[in-house]
Amino acid sequence: MKFDDTTIQALFGFEDAESESIDRLKEYYLKKDTYDRVVADLPVRILVGHKGTGKSALFKVAMSEEQEKGNLPILIKPDDIAELGKDDENFLLRIRQWKYGLTKIIGEKVFSEFGLLDDSVLSKLTKFGLKLSNYIYETVSTVKDNVDLLESQKLLVSNFLSKRKIVVYIDDLDRGWEGKPDDISRISALLNSVRDLANENKGISFKVSLRSDVYYLVRTSDESTDKIESSVVWCEWSNHEILVLLVKRILTFFDISADYNNLLKTDQFYLSQHLDRVFERRFQGRGKWSDTYTYKVLMSMIRKRPRDLVKLCSLSAQSAKRNNSSIIKTENLQGIFEEYSQGRIQDTINEFRSELPSIDKLIFGMKPTRKQKQSGNGYVYTTQELNAKIRNILQNHKIIFKNGRAAEPKTIAQFLFKINFLTARKELDNGEIQRKYFEENRYLSSDFVDFGYDWEVHPAFRWALQPDDITDVFAKLSLISDK
Repeated sequence: MKFDDTTIQALFGFEDAESESIDRLKEYYLKKDTYDRVVADLPVRILVGHKGTGKSALFKVAMSEEQEKGNLPILIKPDDIAELGKDDENFLLRIRQWKYGLTKIIGEKVFSEFGLLDDSVLSKLTKFGLKLSNYIYETVSTVKDNVDLLESQKLLVSNFLSKRKIVVYIDDLDRGWEGKPDDISRISALLNSVRDLANENKGISFKVSLRSDVYYLVRTSDESTDKIESSVVWCEWSNHEILVLLVKRILTFFDISADYNNLLKTDQFYLSQHLDRVFERRFQGRGKWSDTYTYKVLMSMIRKRPRDLVKLCSLSAQSAKRNNSSIIKTENLQGIFEEYSQGRIQDTINEFRSELPSIDKLIFGMKPTRKQKQSGNGYVYTTQELNAKIRNILQNHKIIFKNGRAAEPKTIAQFLFKINFLTARKELDNGEIQRKYFEENRYLSSDFVDFGYDWEVHPAFRWALQPDDITDVFAKLSLISDK
């Protein structure tokens, strides 16, 4: 195989769903239970997940399928709503601003798709208290025969008049998010307005995506959001599902049919055999990574986010190209671990700097000391050891949350766990290492709770924190189990 840029993108995909062609995306997309819950015919669905977990990809596939059914999905992007809910300090008035603004935006987009947008229609959309679903139905029924429509528009109009269904997708709301009280209030008002509009307009439903840290701050800061908690669907992945996704990408690239349900039931050892077309089967590393299966290395290096795997595979494929290799070998993976790790640190800093401006000092402050490296405990901590490590960082750096929350050892530890820098770790009786992520606990407490686990710096970050001693990482880091 020749790993040129075109092949790499066709094989492993793009980092963002917006750049992926819908046909290729649907070839390998996994319709998990999450997908079914989001597209369910319910008034409001709120999709919550970290960056890189596939929220936009899910929306893109769902919208495509709505279009194939002849329905009308409406996508609202940040630019559409940039000025909404910003000008009033009164929360109830802010909700009203959102309702008024969303009604106008949705109406404009619907009538534009129908080919029926004109000044008279537009002027009535700005009328306060308008029941949008009724207005659209009545207007379309009245004027459809007096306007020259395209065949595609006639089909949309006909389907709408028979079903009276419009699905509104609101995506990428974290753009410009800074975690300030005003940001929290604005998103909270949006969620309240969406709920009100869905209840007031039969046939109009909303699908909203939120980054998990945005949802967490909104949910813990505003008691009114308890009303939308039942509408939340978490966008999360197991390592097994991500491996299935990689296998499906490879199989479809080679025009081999792949049934998701069968792949999902297949043991990881047998799944990994499909990787042999692209990867060297065994990883010739050192320490605990010596002569292990390559798929275990891949799964150990990702944070249960499909985008991590895209980046890891793409970087190693580029390395294989530079070495004129037709397959991704151990040296190709080893050669990019530090770059991959640096990228995950930078992604994390970019993602959460709005919440903790000095996050870079915190993350690089977690680098093991010489004493910790000598004792072999630089990346695994008991709760007491973790608090002591953080206390030392706080003594050397001024770290303050953007919203004014106190930066104490417990709140910082909870933050590191929430952003997936730390995972909870427990060694079971059979010697297996059990790892848990913040999303798997779902507690909504501002305190760092000790579940009886130790705490471990995720492998994705270690090469950038300890580039001077890679051998030690291989020697100390246990690979992930087949879960």
